[in-house]
Amino acid sequence: MSRRALVPASLTHGPFTVADARKAGLDSWHLKGSSWRRVGVATYVWCGLREDPMQHLIAARLRLPAGAAFSGLTAAWLHGLDVRPCDPIEATVPIAARVSARSGIALRRSTIEPADVVVVRGLPATTPIRTISELCCRLDVTEAVVIADAALHQRLVQLEPLSNWVESHAGHRGIRKLRRVLGLVEPGAESPMESRLRMLLLLAGLPRPRVQVSIHDGAGRFAGRPDLYYERQRLGLEYDGGHHRSALTEDNRRQNRLLDAGVRLLRFTAADVLGNPGSVVMRVRAQLTDAPHFARPPAMGRLASDQNARPPAMGRLASDQNARMPAVG
Repeated sequence: MSRRALVPASLTHGPFTVADARKAGLDSWHLKGSSWRRVGVATYVWCGLREDPMQHLIAARLRLPAGAAFSGLTAAWLHGLDVRPCDPIEATVPIAARVSARSGIALRRSTIEPADVVVVRGLPATTPIRTISELCCRLDVTEAVVIADAALHQRLVQLEPLSNWVESHAGHRGIRKLRRVLGLVEPGAESPMESRLRMLLLLAGLPRPRVQVSIHDGAGRFAGRPDLYYERQRLGLEYDGGHHRSALTEDNRRQNRLLDAGVRLLRFTAADVLGNPGSVVMRVRAQLTDAPHFARPPAMGRLASDQNARPPAMGRLASDQNARMPAVG
């Protein structure tokens, strides 16, 4: 008859070190059993707890020096953005810290003032302004806009403080890119893939579309709200993610209402935007070029832009599960 594994109650609440295990009466060989899961160097968690990024971040915090804070995509995730927080875990340590590296953690050495750090979900992280600004300085321009769009849409940050950060960090590496990003952001954007679709068009030299514009028919009835809209050509563009596939009937009805209101509609998926971007650009360019030949109905309908209105508060941005956020070191 096999012996029942010893699981001290004090070790069932979260990550713990080998030293903690010894205090609870276990030896290191006990931790190789099926009751425990390794989440860091000499750090474990009870397998009865659901696996979650927080376990890895708590374990990482145990290995960081005093004054360190999670930063980059890790901090962005802690602040509520839909990014991958542990690929790798990112942290910033004070310049004077006697730490050069930690396995599984990307460390950056920088000056950290008390005002640059907040406690989020019990962990120290760089403030939203510093987090978003630093990410936009080092990510490629498309992913930087994706991050900035999401942060502005969720009201995690506001445009004016971001602009002020640019002015107060004139010599910061990547500041020119951040300045460019702030000229491209759209707080009304409602998903990362919508932002990527917009940036694909802009970087290809196409005109800048409007975002989340409400369209009404000739009788003033609401017809729909395309993700992107070219007003003069009356061309709407939409990104179809997983939630669209689960609501196909209503999407078809909405598309018919937009067509009745004199709006053409192009719909793209993650496979289009990420896998065949040239085709996306070609189709949109062709529709914009052919717009004058499109027969418009007698009643043009009323156009109401939502861009100047504050976007509705959202919790976690929904992104298509098949659209993978590129990993960032």
